[in-house]
Amino acid sequence: MHSYYPVICYLLAIHFRYNDNQVVKSLFIVAKFFFKRLTNTQSSINLANEMKSLNDKKQFKKTLAILDQHGTTNITTLSNFAIIQALKACAHMRDLQRGKTIQNLIASRTKNDMYVSSALIHMYVECADITSARSLLDSAINKTPSMIINHMASKGYIKNKQANKAIDLFNEIQNPNDIHIIILLNACAQLKTKEALDIVKKLSNRIPKSFFSNPRILTSLLDALMKCGDVAHAESLFSNAKEKDLPSYGAMMKGYVGNNLPKQAIELFNKIPDPNDVHMIMLLNACAQLKTKQALDIVKNISKRIPKSFFSNPHILTSLLDALMKCGDVAHAESLFSSAKEKVLSSYGAMMKGYLDNNLSQKAIDFFYKIENPDDIHMIILLNACAQLKTKEALDLVKKISNRIPKSFFLNPRLLT
Repeated sequence: MHSYYPVICYLLAIHFRYNDNQVVKSLFIVAKFFFKRLTNTQSSINLANEMKSLNDKKQFKKTLAILDQHGTTNITTLSNFAIIQALKACAHMRDLQRGKTIQNLIASRTKNDMYVSSALIHMYVECADITSARSLLDSAINKTPSMIINHMASKGYIKNKQANKAIDLFNEIQNPNDIHIIILLNACAQLKTKEALDIVKKLSNRIPKSFFSNPRILTSLLDALMKCGDVAHAESLFSNAKEKDLPSYGAMMKGYVGNNLPKQAIELFNKIPDPNDVHMIMLLNACAQLKTKQALDIVKNISKRIPKSFFSNPHILTSLLDALMKCGDVAHAESLFSSAKEKVLSSYGAMMKGYLDNNLSQKAIDFFYKIENPDDIHMIILLNACAQLKTKEALDLVKKISNRIPKSFFLNPRLLT
């Protein structure tokens, strides 16, 4: 469109010179049309870029606020890129209704633009509306089995605990790649059944060697085997692997803890060249599972030597507190919690649960009142503490709580029991 501007300007100059008013008037109308188009296009580009910038900063509410300012009735004037940014914000905000409204207003674009349809599918998956996501996929013009397995299995069925459907979809792929293999293994890991284990074993024997250039393949295999309870097979596979990366060590440690083999997890930790914060958490979980004096010594040693940078991961403090409490060192846990600069809700929960495990229910109750915005987990621990006390004061507290609990908390069935 830009190439027309010099021509229009040149023609205007010529006809001005010869006083051809009728032609000049016509050219002005044409020029006005093109300049308006340019202004609208530039405005749309600026709007889309602003929305992307906000999404990159995870300011999704502001992205949708821009959409509201523009007006849903004017949404058809937005570029596809702007629409994609709006749908991305809807996905992160789990705003299903707004996403559906956008789809209804731009129905024609979903058939002609693969990126818009992909953004819509992603939005439906994130909002747990798998039926709508599958319907969109089935009607997509550029639909391929690969597209289905990537969208539905990795982000849809597995996320929404429908692993069997993910496996069924995998069987539709004629030439699966390494990503599809990983998705299948994740589905089997979620199922944790004998049938799932059989699939994993069969797969481990048939996977092309070239696929192992992707380190996530080995990690996913180990994770699936461990979650399906075949520790021996996982150990054999790990032992024979030529290249072991940090995530594969993590999968083995997590697998040992998941199969109640904490000693093996601790032994493996000592073989890791440069353990990271994830391995440290697995080690602490193993010690918490052991609950022995030796395990407590390891935890104390870790708490003194742990790099300060690791504490940027809030799970480190929570795991430390949990391990200390489960190993019976309440005083050390209290000291560590007191000196911590940043305390997250999970660390408060670890302290409350620790008091409960050590039959210090009154301390758990007192600690509850230190939490600014307790969630349903803290509420459950508080009720358990009252149940442990079995006093009139505890009963009065339970009655008081039952009248004040936010209705949203009752979505957790454990709260009612």
